[in-house]
Order: sequence, then C-alpha cells, then structure tokens
Amino acid sequence: MANLRFLRGYNDAVVLGLARSGAVTRVELADRSGLTPQAVSKVVSRLIGDGLLVESGTRNVGVGKPRTLLKLVADSRLALGAQVERDELRVVLTDLAGTVLDRAVAPLPRDFDPPTFVEELNRLVDGLRSDRLLGVGIGFVGPLDHRTGVVHYPTGLTAWHDVPLRALAEQRLGLPVVLDKDTNTAVVAEAWRRGEELRDAVLVLVGTGLGVGMLLDGRVHRGVRTNAGEYGHTTIQLDGPPCVCGRSGCIEALHNLAAARGDLVEATSIVGVAVADLVQLLDIDHVVLAGRAVLAEPTAYLDGVRARLPKDEWLPVDVSITPLGDDVVAAGAAMLLLSEFYGRPR
Repeated sequence: MANLRFLRGYNDAVVLGLARSGAVTRVELADRSGLTPQAVSKVVSRLIGDGLLVESGTRNVGVGKPRTLLKLVADSRLALGAQVERDELRVVLTDLAGTVLDRAVAPLPRDFDPPTFVEELNRLVDGLRSDRLLGVGIGFVGPLDHRTGVVHYPTGLTAWHDVPLRALAEQRLGLPVVLDKDTNTAVVAEAWRRGEELRDAVLVLVGTGLGVGMLLDGRVHRGVRTNAGEYGHTTIQLDGPPCVCGRSGCIEALHNLAAARGDLVEATSIVGVAVADLVQLLDIDHVVLAGRAVLAEPTAYLDGVRARLPKDEWLPVDVSITPLGDDVVAAGAAMLLLSEFYGRPR
C-alpha cells in the first residue's frame, strides 16, 4: 500500500488537519489537539519552514496581546484525482483543501483494456503535472479491492480480471496511487465538504452503472472485501430483464432500460424505490444524488426519490444533488489521497 504520510509525525498531521478547517491560533491548536504549547510551537515552526503553514494576521482575544493566526497554504501541495467511467476518463487537480483547480477529460474506447487505460491516464496526468504533486487517487467501477489495489471483474469491462491497477499505475506514472470504488470516492468528497453534518448517509451514483457509497457513523463503509455498495445489482423484479452482471431484474438494468426508452418517470421511480429500501435498511438521514443521469435531469430525480421516501415526521431524510457536479468522483479520489497526507485513516 502506498505510503503517503510525508509529514514528520503524528503531531504534524494533527496540526495540519486542524489548520485545514480555517485560520487558527497556536493556543487553539494546543486546546484542540491536546498537545502542549511547546510541542505546538515546534510543529508550527516546522510546517512554516516546509511552506505548509503561514502566519496571516491576528485575532483580538480581549485583554493582552493579539494572537497570531496561522493559515494553511493550500496550494503548497497538490493532488490528482481520476474518475473512470466505462466510456470516459476524467482527471482533476486539487489543492490541499480539496478545491478543484483544473481538469482534463477524454473518451475511452468501448471495452478498453488495462494498457490502453494506463496510457490514457498517463497522458492526462502529464498535462496536469506539478513538482508539488503528492500523487493520484483513482475512483474505478467495481468490484475491486481497495486494500490491495486490484480490480476484479467490473461489469461491462470484459478485459479486466484481477488486474493490479494500483501497481500498474504507480509504475507508469512514477507517483503514489490510491484506488477505490467510484461510489466510495464520491461519498468521501461529500464527507470532506460537509464534515460532521454528514454521518449516516448514502451517495447514489447514476452513470453508466448504478452504485452506492455509504457513510455510516462518519466512516466510509467498504465491507469485508471492500466491495460494499454494489446496490445496482440488487434484484427487485424476479422475472425482470437480464443484467450485464449475469443476473436478472437488477435495479441498474431496469433503470437503464427505462432511461433508454425515454421513460423518465419510470427511471426515477426505480431509483426512488431503491433509495427508500436503503433508508429503511440502514436508517440514514441524508441521501446525495450524483452521476451523469442525475445531473441531466436533477429535478426529476429529486422528485422521484422524495416521492418514495417514508412520510413519517420522525423519519426525516434530506435529499440533495451534489454541488460538485461531474467532478464529484474524481475530486473525492484526490481527497482520498489527501486523507493519507493528513494522516487520516482511509
């Protein structure tokens, strides 16, 4: 597994993580981190020397000398994040705050193979390279193993079977790489954006496929084999049409058929039924909708999902569209890599 903890120790990561939330004083850093003022002073001096923090103004605290504010130098380090759809590759460049600074998008050939993908990834990465770059995060279609970096057998991509994608990408790019399912990186992006507000939530990604990223008790839920969230391949019609996964009557197959024939009401209702089941199963209070199908018809998908949710007043569920638009998966992949830099668990 790629080691991205470039900071000199746990204390550095703690201080820098606190500074990511906004301007902060040395006293506040000591209070929030549990470190001694002396330890904070040493860490701050080191981070300023590394160009990661900068003194920025003062704050009056009543009687006494104003306290110096410290601010994260967001563009001192950069990260790349990639989204891999079955027909498109998107790469975004972010700063340490996760803000998207630039992007590159390219089509992928039908049923592309690993060598083709790695070369196209390298081409887009080269166009966004910087000497401040920490590495690359990749959000890929599942199933895959997040821990080992192996893509198993993603539906609709017949050339991929137990492919060590993380190792191949690191070798070609010459950079550290982290790999996760696209739904997981998308929910990472929402968790970064909304913080403690988002603790028990699902992100429903409706693109060429349909999957779910789950945030349970504030942590991304990946499952035993890091393959949780393949919800699009849940059967909801026993005599339904065949799905690319080999089963019949899957949510994804039914939705895609309805969308293909232009029946938006049916397509959004299917997603609504699926989301309502998730709400009942997981007892979540936030649902975020994302993906190209949703972004093309946001009002219809919002209405379709809300119409199927429980109506009880004691079961409120907030349903929203991600404001990160087409970048949510790729930005989340970059944030996943940045989580390593800040010393946070993936």
